Amino acid sequence: MELLKRYFELEKEIHAYFGYQEDWRVIPLADKTDHYWFVNQDSDGSGVVVHSPGPLTPESIEAGDKIYSGDIYTQRHLPKWVYRAADYTMVVVDTRTDGNKFLTVFDNKKECRDPELVALYHECW
Repeated sequence: MELLKRYFELEKEIHAYFGYQEDWRVIPLADKTDHYWFVNQDSDGSGVVVHSPGPLTPESIEAGDKIYSGDIYTQRHLPKWVYRAADYTMVVVDTRTDGNKFLTVFDNKKECRDPELVALYHECW
């Protein structure tokens, strides 16, 4: 089936773009390139990923409307869990729902780098 072959070729290309090497577990991709986001990563690599379809503002964070989060999935077989490339970042995310883990892709243009908003998120949630 040509469609299936193309699917796996594209998946390999996406993994190569990020320098990701699949190991032990197959983790599916999730496209969140339309979301605003931030990663708050601890020195051991663990942490949280927060994203929203709308811009992250003090009001949106306090309200918690349409703000999603997941733990950085620190699967021991992977050398790292946040893969930054020129235009996009891929994060291995544990949704904490039904055992779902994803290689979640975000657009770097929509990354929130405001430490006050990150701190506010942790205060509220």
